Amino acid sequence: MPRRGDPLRKLGFLTIGRFDVADPRPGLEETLDTIVRAEHLGFDSVWLRDRHLQPGISSPVAIMAAASQRTRRIELGTAVIPLGLENPFRLAEDLATVDLLSGGRINPGVSVGTPMLYDHYKTALYPESHDLQDFSKERVLRLLRGLRGEPVSDFAGTVGIEQFTDSIQPYSPGLADRVWYGGGRDSAIWAGQQGINYLTSSVVTIEGTESRDFATIQGEHIDAFRAHHAAPERARVSQGLVVIPTDSATDDQVRRYRDYAASRFDRTTSPQGPRGMLFSPDFVGTSDELADRLFEHAGFQRADEVAFALPFTFGPDDYTQIIDDLAKRLGPRLGWQPPNGW
Repeated sequence: MPRRGDPLRKLGFLTIGRFDVADPRPGLEETLDTIVRAEHLGFDSVWLRDRHLQPGISSPVAIMAAASQRTRRIELGTAVIPLGLENPFRLAEDLATVDLLSGGRINPGVSVGTPMLYDHYKTALYPESHDLQDFSKERVLRLLRGLRGEPVSDFAGTVGIEQFTDSIQPYSPGLADRVWYGGGRDSAIWAGQQGINYLTSSVVTIEGTESRDFATIQGEHIDAFRAHHAAPERARVSQGLVVIPTDSATDDQVRRYRDYAASRFDRTTSPQGPRGMLFSPDFVGTSDELADRLFEHAGFQRADEVAFALPFTFGPDDYTQIIDDLAKRLGPRLGWQPPNGW
């Protein structure tokens, strides 16, 4: 675990892939260029946020497919695909196809629950069945069954000259073991029980804890996940926080970064909403300052890989500076090193 002196095993970041609604292609190309740049810098992973009816990545599987043909080593993940808008049968086919094309580098992160603003577009999404949809964790299990090659049809054989199987095709060995699930304490326990991986983020819920400290709660969630996993020694946990190193930033960038963090600080002081959602403060500072803060963070101490989130509203030059500093300055201070020969 990455306490001071213990190395961070995997370094990654999360991007929303913003674009201009009137001209989306340049933004999509920018996301692909960012992934290529990340591989050149030695990052272990890039994660794509999934957003619908917004100017951001709505089809992360398509982006991963394109990125898989421009890269050869970096892992490509989603954080997260909301399964309420997906058919697990079809998603399993797409994920397996892209995983094979990538050489086994796909890490599908998923979540469940009623989609955000569902009432506004449910008839467009599910015209006849919008009030009958099951948004429970069963949707994850359906996806896992498909990825594991379990039967999804009661027929296998030949019809005329066409051959049919009873399982999802193509099948990509090992992909089901790279599925991730995100959420609070109950979700962490459930993910552990299913033997899948656990994504944490900059939001936790206070359910099941007496603490009101974000880092403590995140640490408790990770402990609960490992305690319920059949093989905790191989269970993967990724921590996601907004972490902005300023080592090579201009004075203007530093000012804007600090203003951004300050504008979001009030929401971190107390739980929000009926579920008690608690937000993490954003981390802004030099890599030496950030390393000190992270080594003292109870969540970071329990995860050996990270996917630091890029802020939504910054420009291309800002992202380039942040990504460069993460790889060249903060990563090494956390004990991380790029792969051999990179």
